[in-house]
Amino acid sequence: MHSKKQTSVKYYVGIDVGSASVRAALVDEFGTVVAHAEQPIQIWEPQPDHYEQSSADIWAACCTVTKKVICGIDASQIRGVGFDATCSLVVVDKQFQPLAVNSEGQNYRNVIMWMDHRAVSQVDRINATKHRVLSYVGGVMSVEMQPPKLLWIKENLQESCWEKAGYFFDLPDFLSWKATGVTARSLCTLVCKWTYTSDGGWDDSFWNIIGLEDLVKDKYEKIGNHVLSPGESVGKGLTPEAAKDLGLPEGIAVAASLIDAHAGGLGVIGADVKGHNLPCENQPITSRVAMICGTSSCHMGVSETPIFVPGVWGPYFSAMVPGLWLNEGGQSATGKLIEHVVRGHVAFPELQSKAAARAQSIYTYLNSHLDLIKKSLPVGFLTVDLHVWPDFHGNRSPLTDLTLKGMVRNSLSLQRGQYRVKKKKKSGRSFFFNFEHTPPQLFKLSHRIWVSCCILKCAYVSVENQRSL
Repeated sequence: MHSKKQTSVKYYVGIDVGSASVRAALVDEFGTVVAHAEQPIQIWEPQPDHYEQSSADIWAACCTVTKKVICGIDASQIRGVGFDATCSLVVVDKQFQPLAVNSEGQNYRNVIMWMDHRAVSQVDRINATKHRVLSYVGGVMSVEMQPPKLLWIKENLQESCWEKAGYFFDLPDFLSWKATGVTARSLCTLVCKWTYTSDGGWDDSFWNIIGLEDLVKDKYEKIGNHVLSPGESVGKGLTPEAAKDLGLPEGIAVAASLIDAHAGGLGVIGADVKGHNLPCENQPITSRVAMICGTSSCHMGVSETPIFVPGVWGPYFSAMVPGLWLNEGGQSATGKLIEHVVRGHVAFPELQSKAAARAQSIYTYLNSHLDLIKKSLPVGFLTVDLHVWPDFHGNRSPLTDLTLKGMVRNSLSLQRGQYRVKKKKKSGRSFFFNFEHTPPQLFKLSHRIWVSCCILKCAYVSVENQRSL
């Protein structure tokens, strides 16, 4: 029997839109995750380095996972909802209908993903200007940011998209608009991906010099002239239509959004570490670095004063933690690279079938196999002869070179046949991957940083001659 105190608990819904799926969590007022759900979303790759999504597909997934996590909960106890998402570019017309970001005219594909590299020529020309706003992105703008994508649309889809566009949203801001009907943007997205600054706002000279003076003429209505701090209440809360879609009460609070990595960074840097015997326990949060891993990875640190580091994004004021400056490094492909390696391997079909037979994901299956290996030899032995340069999708930081490619180098001998996993017994050809890529510049920050060892490892063992894993 539930007590009166238990039945009056307040709940909050968090919706996280990643590159390949949408997750939702129901959290109570004490910080306990009560329920969570996940729904995949579609990605189109019409040609190399072009990655597109559908805002309608993403919103539908948000609705699906939200209804799952609140199932069985009294809706009147849900007090608010917040969104975070990848920093992808969403394009809609003046009636907020999706516009195609492709030459095929497929309007439902109206999102240029963050990892899309179509705007290489445009970002090169932007960087050649050496405009002062570039000092806030490490001196070199990334092709992952929004200005080069906007310029690409203007130069390649002038009539079909650029001239018809009513609004260009960062995906987190699109979700806030979809929930509230308010076109306000988050300081997080505009500062980190659009060159907006907390104190100076938009810099007209930048948009004029790169050829996007159209945005200045309409007083930035298309990209945002109403800016809110992350977490600030948006409008009057959920609209009746959005409330129906999500299965939530009309009018509940909607928080100004965050980029997905920054939501994770806020949680890590702001975490209560008391009682865990960590070096940072009695240190300020400016002594911490958060490593956020997903399709890509981000290394994030905050400081009380602005720190300018070549090749490292930022400093961004109040973009993640109010009143503090954010610096950000990272790698463009980590989770995506692991997926690429595993799914592209000759033994992947067999791996799929074996994982399915156990009703496990492929990664759960691989991890269990690694656990078995660890019982007979040190894990470090698995990668002793393998060296990986992981910039398969260019280098985000500190080299800021999107043309770089990845490399896998294995120490070879004249021995034929199988790779010796065990000293006395051959167990099939093996490929192991060890990713260790923390930008050294990030740790040249002038304040003291306590860093735990952050190594992302993936090991994959293949099958030869029908040997089982």
